[in-house]
Amino acid sequence: MVLAQPPNQHVSKAFNLAGKVAAVTGGARGIGLEVSRGLAEAGAHVAIIYNTSQTAEKIALEIASTNSVKALAYQANVTDQKSIEAAVQQIIKDFGQLDIMVVNSGIASCVAAEDYTTQQWKEIMDVNLDGAFYTAQAAAQIFKAQGHGNVIFTASVSATLVNIPQKQAAYNASKAAVVQLAKCLSVEWVDFCRVNCISPGFIATEILDIHPVEWRWKWMGMIPAQRMAQTYELKGAYVFCASDASSYMTGANIVIDGGYTLP
Repeated sequence: MVLAQPPNQHVSKAFNLAGKVAAVTGGARGIGLEVSRGLAEAGAHVAIIYNTSQTAEKIALEIASTNSVKALAYQANVTDQKSIEAAVQQIIKDFGQLDIMVVNSGIASCVAAEDYTTQQWKEIMDVNLDGAFYTAQAAAQIFKAQGHGNVIFTASVSATLVNIPQKQAAYNASKAAVVQLAKCLSVEWVDFCRVNCISPGFIATEILDIHPVEWRWKWMGMIPAQRMAQTYELKGAYVFCASDASSYMTGANIVIDGGYTLP
């Protein structure tokens, strides 16, 4: 059904995810970890999809016990179409359903555009764009069969502006492509699922640790809020996108950046 209309209900119930099953790629660290926790706090059962994490199983146990939900961890490489498809199929077997897919896995690098090797460029695109599509596609196959579902991409403010002083053309281009991909899919898949993006600004995660400390001070001077966000400050937006509270929203890109993209 095209953008299925839920009944009018108390707003607290509209945000409630009880009985839903959500999968989160990159769900064992950084933004993905807090998204996994936030969805569980809203009542959803959670499947954490990871590639190299050594703590994903432990995190799943912690989320399950803290929130009285089911939470399991699944190893998959999002750049391998068959790998992520297999993980999604196993989630269906273990949970009996899938309602929400958070496409969150991503990597970054700093390379001058004229110096990129084929492999350096391909590595970014493989994870950030191709992996994002394969993940959404695997979920959409389930959503189409069951007639409903929800895809939420983690994009970036880098999709709409050029960050300085870091040189990251591949990352910026990959995230711009994710935003456009989400728009395309939201139209193509409107009969059976919603598709939206969340674009964070500077968030205090380990992905920023590759940058010199002095760059952080430069970024602070460009952010009206004068600080980076903590990862937990994003989880409410993901719950909103995943819930009936956003039932008529598809193809949107929610920017959460402390005003960074405004001046």
